[in-house]
Amino acid sequence: MSQPITYPQPIETAIAQIEALLNHQHELALAQLYPLSPRSLALLLLQRDQDMWDHARRHEAEFAAIETVVTTTQQTLAEPVSVSIAQARHQFAQTLELEGLDSEQMVNQVWSDRLHHITVHPMTGFPILLAILYFGIYKFVGEFGAGTMVDAIESFFEANINPWVNGIVVAIVPWPVLQNLFANDYGIITLGLRYAIAIVLPVVSTYFLVFSFLEDSGYLPRLSLMLDQLFKAIGLSGRAVIPMVLGLGCDTMATMVTRTLETQRERILATFLLALVVPCAAQWGVILGLLAQRPAALALWASVILGIFFLVGGLASRIFPNDTSSFYMDIPPLRLPHLRNILTKTYMRMQWYFWEIIPLFIWASVFIWIGQLTGLFDWIIQRLEPMTTWLGLPTSTAPIFLYGFFRRDYGAAGLFDLQQGNSLTGNQLVVAAVVLTLFLPCIAQLQILIKEQGYKMAIAMVAFIIPFSFGVGILLNSVLNLLHIVV
Repeated sequence: MSQPITYPQPIETAIAQIEALLNHQHELALAQLYPLSPRSLALLLLQRDQDMWDHARRHEAEFAAIETVVTTTQQTLAEPVSVSIAQARHQFAQTLELEGLDSEQMVNQVWSDRLHHITVHPMTGFPILLAILYFGIYKFVGEFGAGTMVDAIESFFEANINPWVNGIVVAIVPWPVLQNLFANDYGIITLGLRYAIAIVLPVVSTYFLVFSFLEDSGYLPRLSLMLDQLFKAIGLSGRAVIPMVLGLGCDTMATMVTRTLETQRERILATFLLALVVPCAAQWGVILGLLAQRPAALALWASVILGIFFLVGGLASRIFPNDTSSFYMDIPPLRLPHLRNILTKTYMRMQWYFWEIIPLFIWASVFIWIGQLTGLFDWIIQRLEPMTTWLGLPTSTAPIFLYGFFRRDYGAAGLFDLQQGNSLTGNQLVVAAVVLTLFLPCIAQLQILIKEQGYKMAIAMVAFIIPFSFGVGILLNSVLNLLHIVV
């Protein structure tokens, strides 16, 4: 059999040594099932393929010698053996590709390779990422979606829809108790649907447009490749970048996507970070819109959240066994996104998102109505009010933390209402935004978290998140007051 791929010399030497140690009958159980050559078996053993390694341990008389060869080879290489093998195969594939291209295709391929290296190299890739964050996230989602669109739709609701609904409900329903279920301050229509349509819809739709644009362009896998080393600092690989970016749209959806991560350790770490520190689009979009007029406040909020992401992620990664997998990912070609693809993907995500959140917004309004009717709502708020005082916030912020449990974006929308009434100073706004960002995952995300990781892990995460979020808020407020910082 021909051997077209030549690997680095240490690997070729190891292949020859392992081939000599393998028995000539190929008694490995997997070798009896598949027509594998001694060279193929040696390559699999060098990469410690789990099935092949277990069978070798049981069936190969010279397994100890084989293990010594594998260990010695790894010590001579700067990167994992599997990475060296993958790089050699990739180089061989590139050589074959170039041999089959004509001159025009060669030019296009060269430009494609240059663009690829520009997007994945940290020196050029991070400026590109910053440009995307500024124009795509800050300007388009933050200023246009959470600012211009939210202001316009919210004003329309307040001026036209809510008064009309209040009048209709009062005319049709004679009982004030039932009137409050549908209208007035906490009604299903005047609060639940207003939050969903006037505040959440513009933010989520603009973010999903940006996400679909980046996805269709082929940029996201390159972002994963560029951030791989950075994510290794918190025990994750570049493969976890996609769930984290998707979590900036919807944490519930992103928690389900963590199934694609290869090890249980990575899945636990990713779901924990999503539950604690990654805000959904509606939440960070509203916060971005609120803080956009205060650059210092926005920078402080972003710095605290990013700092906690890497600090807590790094500490958490040391709690779990270190079994982070090697990072491999198919890299599609860079291309100009197709408008039809962008709109289709955005529509599908929006459809899924609203099928999920509209019922929850309605149920949240119903729960608030029942809570007010029974006194439970007021009782919970009274228990939250001392905590808001410790945070340096007015007691009027207590309900937004209760809202945040139903939906993170519900709490952010409540914060939006408070700010519209000029109830918060810049410092209070930052503290409230930080605590809301770190606060409990919403009901939908909590359900998926339990499904993916089990009750014990979900309870452990929630037990950590509640005191931690308020502790960070109290510490931040104390530092701002101690240093006399006003944002």
